[in-house]
Amino acid sequence: MTDASAVDLLWLPLGAGGHSVRVNGLVFEAVAAAVARRERRDLYHSALEVTVPAGRYVVEQAPAWGEGGERGVVAGGAVGLRPLGRLRLFRYEVRRWRGGTIPDVREAVESPRRLSRDAAVARRVLELVPQAPTPVWGRDELHAGEMWNSNSLISWLLARCGIDVEGIPLPTRGRAPGWSAGIVVARRADARTGGAAGAPRP
Repeated sequence: MTDASAVDLLWLPLGAGGHSVRVNGLVFEAVAAAVARRERRDLYHSALEVTVPAGRYVVEQAPAWGEGGERGVVAGGAVGLRPLGRLRLFRYEVRRWRGGTIPDVREAVESPRRLSRDAAVARRVLELVPQAPTPVWGRDELHAGEMWNSNSLISWLLARCGIDVEGIPLPTRGRAPGWSAGIVVARRADARTGGAAGAPRP
């Protein structure tokens, strides 16, 4: 048990700890940079460490295969194409893992970044995790102008809790594909409900 509360953001190099993902990411960024006629950038995916009096939680989106044991899975979705989601190999999972670990955390860059010490905000992040959208990974099913992925989950959670997510800097010379998609979808939800899910009550 701990009395401290915090929401910490971690920026992890895409493919850290996984050679094939890293190579695919390099190819993706090379093509994207060529199309946009810009310099290549380093790609990152994000995760959260949320601390509340009950303990510390890891919040992230990750492949549903290759790991055993309890991972705090609260939701999941398909990767690439919805019909492929019938196979575990083509599924992702959303985790709210008490006492969890992030395998590539030692490779995190400019992290952890403390976003809030507010106990109410930390609790709200954890409450919202099972409610996050779970569209097909790598596609723009929600018409947000960008594919949905692990960065989308994290930015959606932060935006819905009233954190100034658009003011969070990316790592130097870095890019986080999917980050803006989460913000766009969160803003739509805010418009429907009249404000961020974690906004202070009058």
